[in-house]
Amino acid sequence: MRIPISTFIGLMLTASLWQSSAIGQEAAPDAELDTDSGQAASVTPAQVVILPGAIDATAAGRVRNVALRLQQDAAGRDDKAILVLEIHSGSSRFGAVYDLAAFLTSAEIADVRTIAWIPEEVNGNNAALALACNEIVMHPDASLGDLGRGGVMPQADLQFVMNLVDGRHNPRVNRALVAGMGDPAETVLKIKLGKGDSVESRVVTLEELKRLQEDTDAIVSDVETLKDAGAIGRFTGRRARALDILITQTASDRTQVAELYGLPSSALRPDPTAGGKPKVAYIKIAGVIEPILAEFIGRQIDRSVARGVNLIIFEIDSPGGYLQQSKDIAYRIADLEDEGVRTVAYVPDEALSGAAIISLGCDEIYLHPGATIGDAGPIEVGENQQFERAPEKVLSFLRKILAELAEMKGRPEAVAMAMADKDLLVYRVENAETGREWYMTEAQIHNAAGEWIKQEVVESSREDNLLTVGAEEAHTLKIAEPPVADQDELRLRLGLPPDMPLRALERTWLDTLVFILNTDFAMAVLVGLGIILIYLELHFLTGLLGILSALCFSLFFWARFLGGTADWLEVVLFGLGIACLAMEFFVIPGFGVFGVSGGLLILGSLVMATQTFGNIEPGSDFNQMANNVGWLGAALATTILIGMVTSRFLPHIPLFRAMILAPPGAELADVNEPRLDPSLTVGPDSLMSLIGRTGKAATTLRPSGKALIEGDYVDVVSDGGYIDADAEVEVVGVEGNRVIVREA
Repeated sequence: MRIPISTFIGLMLTASLWQSSAIGQEAAPDAELDTDSGQAASVTPAQVVILPGAIDATAAGRVRNVALRLQQDAAGRDDKAILVLEIHSGSSRFGAVYDLAAFLTSAEIADVRTIAWIPEEVNGNNAALALACNEIVMHPDASLGDLGRGGVMPQADLQFVMNLVDGRHNPRVNRALVAGMGDPAETVLKIKLGKGDSVESRVVTLEELKRLQEDTDAIVSDVETLKDAGAIGRFTGRRARALDILITQTASDRTQVAELYGLPSSALRPDPTAGGKPKVAYIKIAGVIEPILAEFIGRQIDRSVARGVNLIIFEIDSPGGYLQQSKDIAYRIADLEDEGVRTVAYVPDEALSGAAIISLGCDEIYLHPGATIGDAGPIEVGENQQFERAPEKVLSFLRKILAELAEMKGRPEAVAMAMADKDLLVYRVENAETGREWYMTEAQIHNAAGEWIKQEVVESSREDNLLTVGAEEAHTLKIAEPPVADQDELRLRLGLPPDMPLRALERTWLDTLVFILNTDFAMAVLVGLGIILIYLELHFLTGLLGILSALCFSLFFWARFLGGTADWLEVVLFGLGIACLAMEFFVIPGFGVFGVSGGLLILGSLVMATQTFGNIEPGSDFNQMANNVGWLGAALATTILIGMVTSRFLPHIPLFRAMILAPPGAELADVNEPRLDPSLTVGPDSLMSLIGRTGKAATTLRPSGKALIEGDYVDVVSDGGYIDADAEVEVVGVEGNRVIVREA
């Protein structure tokens, strides 16, 4: 039975409540209003269960829980609940299949209509399970049969399957068909029996045909061979449909299966909460979508998955933001299906631009009646500071993203692409064979080669704007479920217990700190303070200021790591920059190569750490880099100013005057350079007194190291090549705090 599409859409658009029937949860059945009669019309409880290739006791138990829940939901209804078993290829023990098949044909679930959905080749015991269902739907290119997997199915097992089909649970399957599937030696025929108005089609074996021909009262005609002796007994969906055997209908995907039975596509989407208690996380996405928010959402998703959550609801209320981050979030959400997590987007007000892309990554989308979704086109700022349409290469890339997300979640690709391309017209189409309704572009209709019949154009795609639709039109265009009035109705739609709160996950102190440290002002403060502390450390050489400086830069990179703009490359470049500066100051001073290279490496690492590159929006990388360089420039300018003030006034402050010492022969008031504490000088006469003295190299000088001079260890630098340890050295000069030696 197939409900007319027009009737189905009319019912759905005027729905006020409906039951999604999430199994393993206590949820009261909902209803939707029939506008013709004014009576509440119940929505058919339905659920899909994807069976693994190897069906075991665990899988069978899950199917049992779902079926019993549907049986309870169907009590007192005029129509039956629907259980769809998606069966895949694999090897299963007959014992597990035997128990499950016996349950599916028992009176325990008399009010549940079982449907086997076969999307690929299925044989062996898995195929036997499909024969136990009330109906079978196959992909046209899928195949079903070969119960013995190339050989003869054990007689006891084959007899059990025959006993199942004798119950006539599926009128398109009989003993002869099962015999041909279980024994390659059998010949299976289709005949017409009777005459006049009492002619019927029947599938028989060769022996059954001979008995009928021997019966003088039986009139046999139109004998057609379905399977020759020696051939493997399996049938494709296309051939079975043409022969009117085995299957009820063909379908290309799970969404089409839902439409064949007049059900919303969400009802036949796998529900990880089926068969158990739902574990829900509620994540709110609000404001402009940028790297810091994207990383925060990613952390929330990871935390939820780690806690064993099987349903994540995203409340999306955003005008959009960076397309790169929006794309990454959308695909991260879309991939949660493979991790056994059901995802739902709830839009109370608007989901535009990047927010619309994120919504399309969810399994289901629910909009408030006054909410809007769409307008996902990329823009750039032109020469006159006006928003302009992005180049075609960017638009083409975005269309591909939207089409992929729509295909992954069973939505019309044309509608999704029209959100980014204002020149793209969308047409309503009907399948030439099944009458299924869908939405396509002109190019898609042409490529379908007559499979779809073009109907009227969608009026909202005619407008000279990117496709933006309200809640009801979004449902009509098959990108969203029927509208929900509030969170309470959303909870009912999802089958959640009434007492289950839907509260957004709060930021932890860690998330708050990351948000604060990733602001431009905090970035400038950390970088500027880090440089100032290094400068002061060179004045006092206490070690504490150096540690505090390292802490500032560590906080900077840590925040940028969690903010999603930095990685280990930036840290390595920063470390290389520090190493080059150290070489310039302490090892080979005077040339400037290492100093300039170190400064450029540090600057480059800081700029790279403050943003992500490769964004979809044209010019966004350059604009963001200009902003970041401006803040870093302001921090550097502030540092230079503070350094000048420090050099001018620090020596005259009594507290600091006692902590520093001018070089030999200079008055403290006349020197504005870094000076050492007296306790750090060697000997009573300062470093200048060492000139001309000799000693022994305590370590190998490469070219720096330590030397023992008149009983004191002194940091020295060779004025030539390497000097081995224990070699005799002579002090030939002192430059500031550097003692220069050569081998005696």
